[in-house]
Amino acid sequence: MKKVKITVMKKARYDDLIEKYENPLEHECEVELGDVFIANGWEKPEDFCSSAWDSISPFVLALSSGGEDLYDGWMKDKKSAMISCNDGFRPVSFYLEAMDEDAD
Repeated sequence: MKKVKITVMKKARYDDLIEKYENPLEHECEVELGDVFIANGWEKPEDFCSSAWDSISPFVLALSSGGEDLYDGWMKDKKSAMISCNDGFRPVSFYLEAMDEDAD
């Protein structure tokens, strides 16, 4: 297995949906644009959002296992994927890249 680099590329916030549907939160997502996490194979990086991990982990597993060309040419780099977390109020887009470095 290979390590996978996870980069925060974009954050959105839908205040109209939050106001209408969401209960107040004590803790919002704290990632910032440009934050980088390294998945050791299929292991969730320390301090990475569990909910976001549920959304991206199948793609991390595929890339760390040598998978390429996901969805038949969807990405310019065959060893990458652009995946968003499943938060309908504050979605975050992550760029996943298979690294050349082997997982521990």
